[in-house]
Amino acid sequence: MTTPLPLIDLSRFRDPTADRAGFLAQLRHAAHEVGFFYVVGHGVAEELTTGIFDVARKFFALPVEQRLEIENIHSPQFRGYTATGHEYTAGAPDWREQIDIGPERAALDLAPGDPAWQRLIGPNLWPAALPELRETTLAWQAEALRVSREVLRALAASLGQDEGYFDEWFDAEAATHVKIIRYPGRVRADADQGVGSHKDYGYLALLQQDEVGGLQVQAADGSWIDAVPVPGSFVVNIGEMLEIATGGYLTATRHRVVSPPSGVERFSVPFFLGPRLDAVVEPLTLPAELAAQARGVSQDADNPLLAAYGENALVGWLRSHPEVAQRWWSDVLAERA
Repeated sequence: MTTPLPLIDLSRFRDPTADRAGFLAQLRHAAHEVGFFYVVGHGVAEELTTGIFDVARKFFALPVEQRLEIENIHSPQFRGYTATGHEYTAGAPDWREQIDIGPERAALDLAPGDPAWQRLIGPNLWPAALPELRETTLAWQAEALRVSREVLRALAASLGQDEGYFDEWFDAEAATHVKIIRYPGRVRADADQGVGSHKDYGYLALLQQDEVGGLQVQAADGSWIDAVPVPGSFVVNIGEMLEIATGGYLTATRHRVVSPPSGVERFSVPFFLGPRLDAVVEPLTLPAELAAQARGVSQDADNPLLAAYGENALVGWLRSHPEVAQRWWSDVLAERA
């Protein structure tokens, strides 16, 4: 199969008869040279990948007042529904509506002086009118976590590390995150920002997209590559934490989503593999031949990379959802003004 991005068959990582060295070299090349690749052979049941889009369409078809019952303005943890134009990327509103879902946990009882990012831990918001959304989403989330961790273990092996190198930060307290997204058709021909150009700040992101397309990946020369939908695949990309951990041998790649044409809607479900919020990324020791190819960590004055994951995540949430930040995090915003 010819695709615009590398295609990785993850089943080869589990197959004792496969050419392991060849597989790891292919994965390493995809992650180092492009930072984006398709994954097939992941083992996620079609019933679940179909089911998550079914409940997504049902939710976004609910009357707006029922969607707004779980609006994220009600959540200090930035969970729940965000209406079109209320999340920002690079300072501009994105043309999408979505639900944000994290791990199902109770909010912590915090004391003065505890790290502010601990307030990100808390419950999800679920619509009373669509109880099957919770069951399907959490099942999909569990499978996305399994696949993402397997990709991360394969990446560790491809970098000359033990497969379990990253495991300590991905226990039951890992800060995973799912978005269920609907992109409406654009309202003007020149208004095409579904999501603005950005990088992801976790370790990996895994995306299930429908057949419409719109995801674009920035190439080294600044041009944009269409990540055309490949049936049965996920799109996986490197996040900023892996860039830090590898000294830039793996680089978080900029990407964006272009809005579909007028009258067309697009659905996607990205999963973000974040570690425990208390994780601090430490550089791993690369084999000499790989270390020689490390490009260093990107320096962006508008988006500094922080090794402390919880702080990095909090900065992202506060920047992306200013209305929620003002309601629930005004003390933190005042301290940082």
